Amino acid sequence: MPVLKSYPSSSAAYLGGVRHALTSVFFPVIAGTYIGIGALAHDFGLSALWLTLSTLFVWAGPAQVILISGIGAGAALVEVAIAVTLSGIRLFPMVMALLPLLRTRETRTSDLILPAHFTAVSMWIESLRVLPGIAHENRVAYCNGLSSTYTGIAATFGLVGFYLAAGLPSLFAAALLFITPISFLISTARSAVTMLDRLALGLGLVGGAAFAAMQIEFDLLWAGVGGGTIAYLVSRIRRKPARADI
Repeated sequence: MPVLKSYPSSSAAYLGGVRHALTSVFFPVIAGTYIGIGALAHDFGLSALWLTLSTLFVWAGPAQVILISGIGAGAALVEVAIAVTLSGIRLFPMVMALLPLLRTRETRTSDLILPAHFTAVSMWIESLRVLPGIAHENRVAYCNGLSSTYTGIAATFGLVGFYLAAGLPSLFAAALLFITPISFLISTARSAVTMLDRLALGLGLVGGAAFAAMQIEFDLLWAGVGGGTIAYLVSRIRRKPARADI
């Protein structure tokens, strides 16, 4: 049985999460992404304070892009709220996958509020990778250190992008927004160790590109649901025991 890394206190575990965030590959990914988001907020005439508060409360790059572009384009607040909510729904399965790693018999429900709120792609990938090797009693504090540091990086570099917006080429700022989805794709591909994972990923990529080329509405939804379902059925067929000869 592997030995789990233990910290002498919650503060030490929190600082361990902070150090991990500052040395992980997602530091430059988040920094680059939020430079682009900060420039986008500046171009739409939003304030630096508004950008910072939206980062702390929303904390998800795609949702913030929807929020900034929707408000900047003059869309109704109800429409923007619905769009941001629908974007955030994708994080719900991530939260459900993460909480079992954090919860113990002694864990209070209130202790899980911050990890649930700060769950995003970067934090979720690193937590699933690292938390199984950390003692259970240290996981919540470690996760809080990891996620709060990622959020701080986002808020800081969002302001950097905001104040650099005047001299930042528009094409470069737009390209920065693609860093997060590309890094997520690479991380997902690296973690796809089973046939089911690889097949679902491959079908999703091919299906998404095909549906987009055919201009089918909800292309990502159909690619994800269809690819995952087909991969699951193939996996079930492969695992089905052969019937004994009579």
